[in-house]
Amino acid sequence: MKQFATQVGMTFTAAIVELGYVFVLLFEALRWIFLGQLRHQPVRMAHVFHEAMQIGVMAVPIVAILCMAVGTMLAIQGLETLKPYGAQGQVILGIAVSVTREFAALIVGIVVAGRSGSAIAARIGTMMESQEIDALRAIGIDPVRYIVAPVLIAMVIVVPALTVLGILMGMLGGAIYSSMELNIAVLTYMERSFDVLRAWDIAQGLIKSVIFAAIIALIGVSNGFQVTGGAEGVGRATTRAVVLSVSFIVIADMIFTFFLTR
Repeated sequence: MKQFATQVGMTFTAAIVELGYVFVLLFEALRWIFLGQLRHQPVRMAHVFHEAMQIGVMAVPIVAILCMAVGTMLAIQGLETLKPYGAQGQVILGIAVSVTREFAALIVGIVVAGRSGSAIAARIGTMMESQEIDALRAIGIDPVRYIVAPVLIAMVIVVPALTVLGILMGMLGGAIYSSMELNIAVLTYMERSFDVLRAWDIAQGLIKSVIFAAIIALIGVSNGFQVTGGAEGVGRATTRAVVLSVSFIVIADMIFTFFLTR
């Protein structure tokens, strides 16, 4: 029991230390973003655009395909569930609200975490092992300004944009399947979907996407900066970044859904 209690305490302490490290990174990144210009060391927009291309533009095809598949799946399940009650027409409202509030932001967050969060952790971890981070500090370049701030800005811009794409593709997937089952035109289905949606429904998805973006960026960079143990350590950090990002995204989604729907 004593050994178990000691292990639990050490794990809890390590988690608190790591959480503090994440908040320090966030504070330092925000300081460079908003005050870097005053110190004549602004965050370079070229780095932001490069990160945005890697995180967002390259992820467009997979986000579009997965969100359309989710919209189609919701249509299939919704029509089969409502058919015994003769309320198939309500599937339009169900898909529109589900995709905008929940599924688009969640799918985009998971895709970006698996695709870009892991890449960020691996890249920074490799730089740590090859002492490139130390070289940046030696020549007077703050690694947080050079690496973390551009990643955070790009994430916060790109993930909500991908969420908007995911909303449209999810609704389109539901429209294509439902139009065949309900004998209505796809355009008519989309018009009805936008009629039943409110601005708050879309805002919920976008708010969540911003939070997911910050989670992915901070977990990716924090795991990368803590890499030790060579190539094996980089692999562990990459895996850990993905697992933690997806876990915190799902937990954050649950918490925000509870408060945003009150």
